[in-house]
Amino acid sequence: MGVSELQKHPIFDSHFHIIENGYPIQSNNGYIPDQFTIEDYRDRMARYTLEGGVVVSGSFQGFDQTYLVDALGTLGTGFVGVTQIPETTSDEEIMNLHSHGVRGVRFNLNRGGSAGSEDLLTIANRIYNLVGWHVELYLGPKSLHELKNIIPALPKVCIDHLGVSDSNFELLLNLIRSGLTIKATGFGRVDLDVEKAIKQIHNLSPKTLMFGTDLPSTRARRKYADNDFLKIIKFLGQKEAQKVFSSNALNFYGVENSFTDK
Repeated sequence: MGVSELQKHPIFDSHFHIIENGYPIQSNNGYIPDQFTIEDYRDRMARYTLEGGVVVSGSFQGFDQTYLVDALGTLGTGFVGVTQIPETTSDEEIMNLHSHGVRGVRFNLNRGGSAGSEDLLTIANRIYNLVGWHVELYLGPKSLHELKNIIPALPKVCIDHLGVSDSNFELLLNLIRSGLTIKATGFGRVDLDVEKAIKQIHNLSPKTLMFGTDLPSTRARRKYADNDFLKIIKFLGQKEAQKVFSSNALNFYGVENSFTDK
């Protein structure tokens, strides 16, 4: 049996969630997610050549760090975390999280559950100067218009889900610069033309896009499908797709690549 397209391309999954019973979960706008364990994730990704990835804290996990520290310890080499912290978090707490593999702080401007945008610049500069972390932004439909003068001042920033909405997209293109990355994730939750967005961003900056599954696709209109992965190859071709699947994220997160790019 030949190698499938899923197996051909090593993937660093830049965005997924782990939701385990026994750890704090808070209702977000009345929503409580179903469990999605490390075993569930591994089973779902069994047909891929997985070289690592990023566990991202969701709105429903608030400022809990216990689930994330435990998940990173279980997942092991190649996996890092993006968490949510309040502005009052001490340097010692941040450095402890860094020692466990956390590499970024998420601001959920679409659903809440994180620190607010009023703390964005303060936290961004502090964590970058202390441990080199980036800030990650899950935008609402109009978020970029409110943040357009702040984002250029952020030392290292990542945008989730292609900017979420067509209303953000033209401004997002204008903000692309060295040090800004955009996750090609959540195709079942965005309100924009995915093919057009991916081609335009990649043509403008081939080092910017990072693919992720967004598993388990909480609250998305459509859950992640293997065809989302295959679309990247269709849109960009084999060689350029591999940058999006792996090398761009490995460079951004500072994770060693144990595979040879195709």
